[in-house]
Amino acid sequence: MPATDKLLPGSDRHFIAVITLGDEVFGDMRRALSSSFRLTQASTEEQIKDLIDNPRIHGIVLDLETIGGGPTDGIEVLHEIRRLRDDLMLVAITESTASELPLLASQAGADHFFLKPVESDQLRTLLQQTLEKRALQFEGRWLLEQVESRSAFAGIIGGSGAMRKVYRAIEAVAGSNANVVIRGESGVGKELVARAIVQTGDRFQQPYICLNCSALPESLIESELFGYEKGAFTGADSAKPGLIEAAHSGTLFLDEITTLNHGLQSKLLRVLQDRMVQRLGGRAPKKIDFRLITATNDDLEAMVSMGRFREDLYYRINVVPIHVPPLRDREGDIPLLVEHFLRLYCTANGKPVKRLQPEVIEILEDYSWPGNVRELENVVQRLVIMGDGQVVAAHHLPQQLLTSSAASQEAILIPEGGVDFDAEMQKIEIAYLNAALRRTDGRKTAAARLLRIDPQRMKYLCRKLNL
Repeated sequence: MPATDKLLPGSDRHFIAVITLGDEVFGDMRRALSSSFRLTQASTEEQIKDLIDNPRIHGIVLDLETIGGGPTDGIEVLHEIRRLRDDLMLVAITESTASELPLLASQAGADHFFLKPVESDQLRTLLQQTLEKRALQFEGRWLLEQVESRSAFAGIIGGSGAMRKVYRAIEAVAGSNANVVIRGESGVGKELVARAIVQTGDRFQQPYICLNCSALPESLIESELFGYEKGAFTGADSAKPGLIEAAHSGTLFLDEITTLNHGLQSKLLRVLQDRMVQRLGGRAPKKIDFRLITATNDDLEAMVSMGRFREDLYYRINVVPIHVPPLRDREGDIPLLVEHFLRLYCTANGKPVKRLQPEVIEILEDYSWPGNVRELENVVQRLVIMGDGQVVAAHHLPQQLLTSSAASQEAILIPEGGVDFDAEMQKIEIAYLNAALRRTDGRKTAAARLLRIDPQRMKYLCRKLNL
């Protein structure tokens, strides 16, 4: 019998395939699940292959005793189904009480494991929850891919003219061995640019070593960079290669390079000149081949003129400078980035994708973003985690965004549902009149002078508004 011959009516429901030899097992499941799902039965190898190739199938319940000689063979089939279709919800059922089966089924890709006879209400609830979650995950993944394919470059999101200049610079320098310094404010994504250079260059399959020079105390940076021999200092119980050695044949990325002290700057300069590195306590330098990429948010030229950064090292690292623009200069990129982060964090937290009201985007675009893309990402992550609804309104945004944005003032003044203009104007009139009367101890003529209106009009307004 073809796998589709037992399809039940109800095109608005998910398709669930039950792979079992037992008509009684399928009958029990049909009675328990048909109100919520469309069911089909399969039992032969050909029918199972048809199921896997059928994009309408959303989930499979596999009776492990159906395949081969028992549950172990069923586990192998489960593993193969998951390899071919990672979008399917998979449930394993068995009559075997072997203690290792639940773990084996999970490792093979099963979302759930049940012993027969299966409790129908529990199965129905779990199927619904799992299908909704997997649909959300795959919708989020698909949408992210669409966004990134439209306006992205090697993992960097943005289609503005300013970012396209960055992309062209990355492409120009990626295939060379020239030293690159990536410059820009904190949070603009300098490390992403470094990764893009590596991914699009000739060394993309070689080691990529990163070090934030400001993240380690001075006493540790030297040993981390250059490595050490056994006994080089107290606690050096064994030899350890440094990060420069680890980057051999690949790329070394030094973020916040201006935080290195003058001594380390001199040693790094010597490595770049000689292409040799010597461990602390070592006597024999080692030949090293690596590409250096550095990054900083400091004014390098100013630091050189003040004597805080070596001029000769400056010329060594500043062969090709790439400036990453601040977010405020990336016209049109904020909606793309917000959409990207919304999909990312909604999917990661198992939440339906949120929608932003139009004025929210206006507020985000009005804000100056001193923390750049990193700050925007944090704001979106907070909106996803802290908000229960599917719509993000202006009042959900952090206070510092609202107080700094003209669009936010408009959104607060006129909410999405609109306002009763006459009623709002009356509130303003009452507020001014009450304030003037309090200031003048209730004397209407004096209050009229304060408000610069005719005394007769003042009396009229007081009668009209029952003041």
